[in-house]
Amino acid sequence: MALFEVERTVRAPAVAVWERLTDWPAHGGRVPLTRITGVSVPAEGAGARFTARTGVGRVGFDDPMEVVEWSPPEAGRAVGRCRLVKRGQVVLGWAEIEVYGPEAGDGTAGPVRVVWREELGVRGVPRALDPLVAWTARRVFCRVLDGLLRAP
Repeated sequence: MALFEVERTVRAPAVAVWERLTDWPAHGGRVPLTRITGVSVPAEGAGARFTARTGVGRVGFDDPMEVVEWSPPEAGRAVGRCRLVKRGQVVLGWAEIEVYGPEAGDGTAGPVRVVWREELGVRGVPRALDPLVAWTARRVFCRVLDGLLRAP
């Protein structure tokens, strides 16, 4: 499994940053050749599920995910944490999104620190290629994170 981490600091209210980062359908607009399908109702909270479908036409794969931890920032708690587990046949692992900022709920605009940590495995890809997988994933998710944080 390839482990990587991306960190960013943004000036925005922690709650708004959290909402951008946990808008699952918005991720599909940022990950190349990917769309988000099957978003459960509700889409937030532990137990929520969705699938990232990556590919062109009929050629591709599904990356079903489940939210297993959900602790959004709110008044009195300036840290938010979400953990996803990948439940698919091709992509394995987990992802964590953490938001650190001023006391949430008071409307202050940052600075807010975001940490995206992910352990990623691709079935059939040898462990010897984990450094390449981590490097590639980190580059992709730097762009994803930057795009989500710029979103209005």
